[in-house]
Amino acid sequence: MTGTLIFDPLIPWPFLAAIAVVAFAGIALALWRGLAGWAWRGLGALALIGALAGPVYQVEDRTPLSDIVLVIEDQSASQALGDRPEQMRAATEALVASLASRANTEIRRVKVPDGEGDTGTALMTTLSEALAEEPSARIAGIIALSDGQVHDIDRAPDLPAPLHLLQTGRATDWDRRLIVRNAPAFAIIGESVTLTLRIEDNGAAPRGATTAPLEISIDGATPERFNVPIGQDIELPITLPHGGRNVLQFTVPEAEGEITNRNNSALVQMNGVRDRLRVLLVSGEPHAGGRTWRNLLKSDSSVDLVHFTILRPPEKQDGVPVDELSLIAFPTRELFLDKIDDFDLIIFDRYKRRGILPAIYLENVANYIAKGGAVLVAAGPDFAGADSLYRSPLGKVLPAEPSARVIEERYLPKVTELGMRHPVTTGLPDAGDWGPWLRQIDVVPSRGSVVMSGYEGRPLLILDRVGEGRVALLASDQAWLWSRGYEGGGPQLELLRRLAYWMMKEPELEEEALWAEATGQSMRIIRSTLAQTAGPVTVTRPNGETLSIDLKEVSPGRFEALYDGPEIGLYRLKEGDQQAVIGLGPAAPREFEDTIATPALFEPVIAPMRGGTFRIEDGLPSIRIVRAGRPAAGRGWIGLTPRGAYETRDVTQMPLLPGWLILLVASGFIIGGWLREGRQ
Repeated sequence: MTGTLIFDPLIPWPFLAAIAVVAFAGIALALWRGLAGWAWRGLGALALIGALAGPVYQVEDRTPLSDIVLVIEDQSASQALGDRPEQMRAATEALVASLASRANTEIRRVKVPDGEGDTGTALMTTLSEALAEEPSARIAGIIALSDGQVHDIDRAPDLPAPLHLLQTGRATDWDRRLIVRNAPAFAIIGESVTLTLRIEDNGAAPRGATTAPLEISIDGATPERFNVPIGQDIELPITLPHGGRNVLQFTVPEAEGEITNRNNSALVQMNGVRDRLRVLLVSGEPHAGGRTWRNLLKSDSSVDLVHFTILRPPEKQDGVPVDELSLIAFPTRELFLDKIDDFDLIIFDRYKRRGILPAIYLENVANYIAKGGAVLVAAGPDFAGADSLYRSPLGKVLPAEPSARVIEERYLPKVTELGMRHPVTTGLPDAGDWGPWLRQIDVVPSRGSVVMSGYEGRPLLILDRVGEGRVALLASDQAWLWSRGYEGGGPQLELLRRLAYWMMKEPELEEEALWAEATGQSMRIIRSTLAQTAGPVTVTRPNGETLSIDLKEVSPGRFEALYDGPEIGLYRLKEGDQQAVIGLGPAAPREFEDTIATPALFEPVIAPMRGGTFRIEDGLPSIRIVRAGRPAAGRGWIGLTPRGAYETRDVTQMPLLPGWLILLVASGFIIGGWLREGRQ
């Protein structure tokens, strides 16, 4: 029960003040003139003014409320390092027991997990949410148990009570960390790109270490080791070996005594792209399809085209003097001997042996294929004759032999059963609605994959691998009908694009391939094969554990499965003789960027309410009661500020000057003054 004097004036306070001034002015005048009843009249005026002020005695029935102490427990990933979990458990139990023994005190335990994605420790966000759920008038103190490494300090709330940090970790902790400062998302194949790395020692690192080993591995291959300086930026030139995704793993072996090796590795995934596609188009003679080939290749700005066309064969005799011809000598020796390796693709379009390209040049083209080059032969009627390219040094690398028959019949090109599973021809647009072709060269395949057929099911498009290179044979010179839209046309541009990129070994067009696509901590495992089935994929996690995942066919020749990786790091995939690697999660998890415990980030938040920071390894501080505004921490102790909060259950008000009493008192004083003056 608590009693309080309050006022409830009958008129506004300014009017009441004006009345009081007038009344006291009259009393002063009476006193100045020596009137005998001024004191009685003054008491009467005072009684009336007091009545107008409305004094009330208010009695409240209050129930005291307990104080609330927030205990914030940091359970992020960095808190699992070293003996921090044991420190946290023991300190939390002792702290909660000490608080629970205090009268009129409630405990709110708030756990701070890892932030979503790679946001790190969101302790301040969690604290703000906890404060929003409690009445601020009851918060007597906030105690955080953490290593001090928070990543949302800019979201610190206004605190209603002192904040104290009980810091985990030890003064002897040290950590070696690998940092990737600059890593582009893509690079041009064959050109060097520079990555910037740095190795840092933080905390109580051993003295004398100036260098550290660095292991570099590409696509899971055996790593190469180098010794690099500590504490300096390292400019590392990298040349990507192939197109598509390249996974680079940088690892610093764990040093003795460091607190963790989780930040000793970094994954960098870079896409290899080709600057330009260099194509050599060799046309045997002008024909309707020659311009189509040229237009298709020139329409792509990423293609550098060199077109070698035999406009005037040696046997042509028309009487024109040689000195009147405007043609210039073509640099055949330079193209086919000196610079042949500069081309990504060579196309022979209706070419036949005329003596213009000596056998040694064609022998060099065959060697170019074996060393990794790519050749596409678009065969015309000459391929079936005595001057056929097959009867040159190129014949040993071609996948089919001509039967000497040229079929001049109408037919529809079709994708074979094998072609439906091959990346070059699977899913070509408008399948079944293509326009017809009118000529086909009859060939007998000796090796390779027949992915398209023509007249009466005869081989039309054959793909083959020779050494490290690739060869494609198109047994017709009628593909240009598709680009002209003849009877509906067909996907000539798409077919040519796929052919070119298959020949240049683009990963997504490999007929036998295994790869994965990452989205956060999930991956889509993809197996491309010409076989009817695909076996299970063995996944090796970063910690060395393995598991088997079955794949499901989603389209002809393509099998997929989804997998959620539980860890951040490099995953290895294997199915049969196919292998792949993929990195899940960020290159350097934010939670492990800085692992050494420190109070520095907390200090700007602790200082306004005069809280304190203490190392748990030095022992837990005692708890004291302090008044608001006083220092809330000292040597070996932390303070809580009692709030004295209460709940009002009932309120009773009693007027101190009721009307009837005022009437009697005021009348008595006024009459007394009148009688006094009358007697005088």
